[in-house]
Amino acid sequence: MTYSPANGVLDRDGLSALIQLLGARGRTVIGPTVRDGAVVLDEIASADDLPFGWDTEVEAGRYRLVPRADGAVFAHTAGPQAWKTFLHPQRERLWSAERMPDGRLSVTEENPERPSYAFLGVRPCDLRAIAIQDRVLAGGRYPDRGYEERRTGAFLIAAECTEPGATCFCVSMGGGPAADAGFDLALTEVLDETGHRFLVRSGSEAGQDVLAQVPRRPADLATEHAARAAVDAARDRMGRAMPPVDLRTLMGESLEADRWDDVAARCLTCGNCTMACPTCFCTTTEEVTDLTGDHAERWLRWDSCFDMDFSYLHGGPVRSSARSRYRQWLTHKLSTWYEQFGSSGCVGCGRCVTWCPAGIDITEEATALHDELAGRLRREKQKETER
Repeated sequence: MTYSPANGVLDRDGLSALIQLLGARGRTVIGPTVRDGAVVLDEIASADDLPFGWDTEVEAGRYRLVPRADGAVFAHTAGPQAWKTFLHPQRERLWSAERMPDGRLSVTEENPERPSYAFLGVRPCDLRAIAIQDRVLAGGRYPDRGYEERRTGAFLIAAECTEPGATCFCVSMGGGPAADAGFDLALTEVLDETGHRFLVRSGSEAGQDVLAQVPRRPADLATEHAARAAVDAARDRMGRAMPPVDLRTLMGESLEADRWDDVAARCLTCGNCTMACPTCFCTTTEEVTDLTGDHAERWLRWDSCFDMDFSYLHGGPVRSSARSRYRQWLTHKLSTWYEQFGSSGCVGCGRCVTWCPAGIDITEEATALHDELAGRLRREKQKETER
């Protein structure tokens, strides 16, 4: 693992100064904060808004906020929201139309002033997720202009992981707890006998410019070694892992697997996994009118492949069963995403595992599919041998 050189060390006051500086430069600072029994992403004004002293206990279908004695701020795992909530909002008006007194129709395209965001505490898995959504929504022939504008102006401050959760599996998806690219600044939290502090690195000219205005002390070897050791140790403590096989091949050869019936019997097709996923991007449009019919609006909103109407064509939905809808989601995420966008659609953040009300675990399902496929191939080989 290679790391960019450290640029200094921040204490809690330095972290608050960073937040205040970004706010003074006209940025809307979004970071983790505690609300309604969870660590959520919301606008913050100072370091006091951050979840100092809070940890999370997670498992499949389970999330609990618990206090911790050491005052760590980035010890929690990913909450119910992803950063796409701000870059690719759940609902956005595209245009509105008014019927004029003379009967003509006046259509006004929505062109709001978009906030200049600064995201504080972006996990390395979420950095990868943002990069994936960049390819999906800002690449290609028909980019999403709203996404482009929000993303171009966003300032990203990563928080490297030192305590992975029980549902994390980023390493098995080719990532890891270290922030290697895609950030303006990266923080690594260190807590030891010499104090509570944050090693900070810049990853862009914009990051260097901001950091030059923030009070900090020079990076010392002890802090650098402690930070790197904590991140490297986290790599070996992932709570889960995908089976070490070619997932693209596995999905392609498992389309008729019996396991899909097993998971379909448990899946509620509620779409929680797609809503919490940091890379799922599907949308639909809807028109709404007032009671008079003189005013109409078109809205863009999130959609899910678990929705019965998602694949509706004339005559009915293409994927009417829970089996077919779950299979579509998993095979697209782990396999056919490559054909469209050149990478997997999964970054191993574990949100789909944590926030599934039925406790369905994507790593368990992939492993079960692998075991079923391996068993089928063994039986076929044995039959060939017996001939």
